[in-house]
Amino acid sequence: MYEDIWSIEHAISLLGWDIQTYMPPSGANARGEALARLSNIRRKLLLSIRKDVEKLEPKNEREEGLKRVLEREYKYIDSVPEELDMKLNKITSEATVVWREARTKNDFKLFKPYLEQIIELNREIAQRLGYNDHIYSALLDLYEEGFTTNEADRVFNELLPNLSRILNKLDDKFTRKYHFEDDKYDISVMSRIIEKIAFEILKMPRDRFRIDISPHPFTTSMSRDDVRITVRYEGYDFKRVIFSLIHESGHAIYELQIDRELEYTPLARSPSMGLHESQSRFWENVIGRSLEFTRLIYPYLNVKDPVEDVYYYFNNVKRQPIRVDADEVTYNFHIAIRYEIEKKAIEGSINASDFPSLFDDLMEKYLGIRPRNVGEGVLQDVHWSQGSFGYFPTYTLGNIIAGMTYYHLKREIGFNVNDIDGIKEWLRNKIHKYGAIYPPKELQLKAFNEAYNPARLIQYLEEKYV
Repeated sequence: MYEDIWSIEHAISLLGWDIQTYMPPSGANARGEALARLSNIRRKLLLSIRKDVEKLEPKNEREEGLKRVLEREYKYIDSVPEELDMKLNKITSEATVVWREARTKNDFKLFKPYLEQIIELNREIAQRLGYNDHIYSALLDLYEEGFTTNEADRVFNELLPNLSRILNKLDDKFTRKYHFEDDKYDISVMSRIIEKIAFEILKMPRDRFRIDISPHPFTTSMSRDDVRITVRYEGYDFKRVIFSLIHESGHAIYELQIDRELEYTPLARSPSMGLHESQSRFWENVIGRSLEFTRLIYPYLNVKDPVEDVYYYFNNVKRQPIRVDADEVTYNFHIAIRYEIEKKAIEGSINASDFPSLFDDLMEKYLGIRPRNVGEGVLQDVHWSQGSFGYFPTYTLGNIIAGMTYYHLKREIGFNVNDIDGIKEWLRNKIHKYGAIYPPKELQLKAFNEAYNPARLIQYLEEKYV
């Protein structure tokens, strides 16, 4: 009964991928119209099967998952009027354009009126969805099913002091500057290296996976047999493109390993943003930045420096203001800053005009630095202009689950980076094959007998950096 809806989703995914890769710029208006209409058709089709879903009496875990996933969509439709959704879509489409200008001009005042409206609309959506412990939990749940503000507080309260301790005990080999950061590279040569890492080292399937170029790297899955990623070549600091490849390949491996029997159903996806991010962070950081993996790709890199210097370059740690450039040790401080601001904004204890100063104060608190301007500070991310309140914490959840993945992988089969196929198979059996059959916390308990445990990430970072 879901195949028609899946067909619309398939088309939306393909059109979205094309926007970022090959669509001529002047095609934007027609593409936006097409996507809006397809989304409306999807909504109508989803509502047309509602009675069948309500009558479904699950006979197994798969049917229970099917009903749970669709009922979450119906809850949102029932709780949030279409006109409220359209209002948010309209203001965010305008806000994203204004945000770009405000960031370029370092002028928060340009963006502030839009941010005020986005906060109010998110607060109204949260009120309508309902919550138990804190209003912000309603927004967290949109991205990480069942995750609450109380749980987020627990995670950050355990994680942050330990990260500070590790940051203050780093060996200077991890903090010194390496010349690779400034070295330029030939893009045509690097593209061949990227292909070799993808298909020879990571063993991505050539008949089900492809790599393209876009301004911002991303992963799109049209189906289990058509998963695509993009990378960005900047011409210097070659680790950037290598780790964007490995990160997006981690997302792709997840999509490629979902059970084939779930195809054409709403279960052929990850149950949460945190779980999906955990797989990309596991491949990028735990696998990709390991000394063993550095040795694997070293022959492709055409560098004369010792492999150990390349390893330390890959794992360089800096107290710097830009989230997307942050390393493993400092990254979650950047998320904590955004989490605290979002939570206070949605509960109403701060307003949009407080964002810049609070952002700078929190960065000084956690990293001992202050942004030079709002472009480097509060305006650096696109997320708030897109209305995505509740999204940022899933990045930290991804890092935490990646730490759990490493801990249990090492205990059960050992950490052997030379056995990429064995690691993939273990991940498939533990996490990937289930798709969205189970809620994220239940899937973690099934795989690891624990959920959202920061201690595993702390242990991994201590083992590596201290």
